[in-house]
Amino acid sequence: MANRPLKLEFDGAHGARLAARLDLPAGKIRAFALFAHCFTCSKDIPAARHIAGALSAEGIAVLRFDFTGLGGSGGDFSSTGFSSNVEDLKLAADFLRQNYEAPRLLIGHSLGGAAILSVAGEIPEARAVVTIGAPSDADHVVHNFKGSVDEIRAKGAGDVDLAGRTFTIRREFLEDLEAQTVKAKAANLGKALLVMHAPLDDTVGIENATNIFVAAKHPKSFVSLDNADHLLTRSEDAAYAARVIAGWVSRYLDAETAPTASAARDGVDVVETGQGKFQSMVAVGNHRMIADEPADYGGYDSGPSPYEYLSTALGACTVMTLRMYADRKGLKVDRIGTRVLHNKVHAADCENCSDDQKGRGGKIDRFERLITLEGELDAATRERMLEIADKCPVHRTLEAGAAVITREVEPGQ
Repeated sequence: MANRPLKLEFDGAHGARLAARLDLPAGKIRAFALFAHCFTCSKDIPAARHIAGALSAEGIAVLRFDFTGLGGSGGDFSSTGFSSNVEDLKLAADFLRQNYEAPRLLIGHSLGGAAILSVAGEIPEARAVVTIGAPSDADHVVHNFKGSVDEIRAKGAGDVDLAGRTFTIRREFLEDLEAQTVKAKAANLGKALLVMHAPLDDTVGIENATNIFVAAKHPKSFVSLDNADHLLTRSEDAAYAARVIAGWVSRYLDAETAPTASAARDGVDVVETGQGKFQSMVAVGNHRMIADEPADYGGYDSGPSPYEYLSTALGACTVMTLRMYADRKGLKVDRIGTRVLHNKVHAADCENCSDDQKGRGGKIDRFERLITLEGELDAATRERMLEIADKCPVHRTLEAGAAVITREVEPGQ
């Protein structure tokens, strides 16, 4: 399950604001990924949408953005080149690093795959790289310019028709492409690599996948996309690619982040992401989550609100407490569930509240637990289980109140 993508912006290599989307999982974030789209494409092509959506459903947050001068991004496309695309990717990784978490998975489609291979070595946190229909030499894209190459070289610039749109290509763009050494970058990648390519791709031939795969060192994998087209325009092809990527990358993400018995947990870190009014990144040991407020409160609704997290703590503690009791007593409880409702009510009107709580005056927070107990239990045992629920440590903390000490520390402490 995934949330609706967030609309974001950050500064690109030429100073223009780049339009981006961040596909966030609905629950725990296993890792962040950076997606680079194909030449003259945008972040919103079907392949990018499907792959980002499918990966977010697997717990991987995906940032996809428009390169300078494309899609919703500012700037002049004719002033860009392969090198500026690489710089845009570096800045995208910096954006994630500063506001969320550095990307540990890099994905590039077509020329975006060549760019990803070129930038991967400069993103030390990245552990795995995926290319989809990528050329083994960046200047492979020049064949799409057909008869315009001579004109571009002679006049310094020329118009090229690509997929029904006209783009101005400068001589510097061609020279930049020709200067790239994608295969050399693949040979010195130092990260796990998955090469995905369709054998019948008539835009970037299958021999490009062979060149990249042969140049790279292990661990490396190759997956055929069978009869998919270059842009993965069929949703089933994009969905298949996403499922394969999610399964393949688990070996490299989960092995690194799996908690150990000796892993120390010292507090919960919550830091603003800078996106929207309230969105914050929550870090608990090896776990990453998003906290936010609903849209009608001015938030993005990209994660649970603080009170929803508080209700979560009460519900989880209740279920765990009841499970420990049931196991200790040998009770036949198949499954335990709790739904927690929270609202603020006038103390005097609080149903089932204690006299002390009603005497506080004003409004108080009221949590109601709706507990389900599945199994062979008699009425007396079920009643006792409800009594045990009140012994949940979080329940006791909420009822008794807690001391909250506040002090300022230097960043990073």
